[in-house]
Amino acid sequence: MQSQLPASEPGEELAEERWYAIYTKHQHEKSATSLLTRKGFEVLLPLYRSVHRWKDRNQPVELPLFPCYVFLRSSMERKLEILQTPGVFWLVGSGGHASTVPDSDIESIRKIIRDPTKIEPHPYLKSGDRVRVLAGPMIGLEGVLTRVKNRWRLVVAVELLQKAVAVEVDAADVERLAPLPPASVRGKERQPKVRA
Repeated sequence: MQSQLPASEPGEELAEERWYAIYTKHQHEKSATSLLTRKGFEVLLPLYRSVHRWKDRNQPVELPLFPCYVFLRSSMERKLEILQTPGVFWLVGSGGHASTVPDSDIESIRKIIRDPTKIEPHPYLKSGDRVRVLAGPMIGLEGVLTRVKNRWRLVVAVELLQKAVAVEVDAADVERLAPLPPASVRGKERQPKVRA
């Protein structure tokens, strides 16, 4: 016997406050945050410290950790009020609906920004990306990034032998490479027969 969930009341989903990501005009994150805060919204703009160097001086600055993005907690009943804020372009989503940001992601960001002197933006990497090592004894090495038990590893394959080796790397020391074209585009290379 299947149990049915009670139907939600009309507008119940609109009234629930959740976290959303807002896409802002370039370099308008701070002004949009200020305006949204004045409207009574709970807003999170993660910042990090950096030093901009000019010919005659160094200037410490606070920059957005996620350029052009601000996080906001609200219900969708106030969507129009959010979108009419100067500097705000849209709510990040798909299919015409704003996507919620999990509370756990917001808490992780808050923990990270408690000491903004030790953080900086990093390109998004995921398991399976082709990467190149930028620092350390393996500088220049290229391979596929994998993750095993919360550790990043670079897998380097020797196609001729149909063998591979994995070495542990720091994700901060790698950069993502352009993906390889599919094998059908690269041309069918003759694979050696391996006998057992």
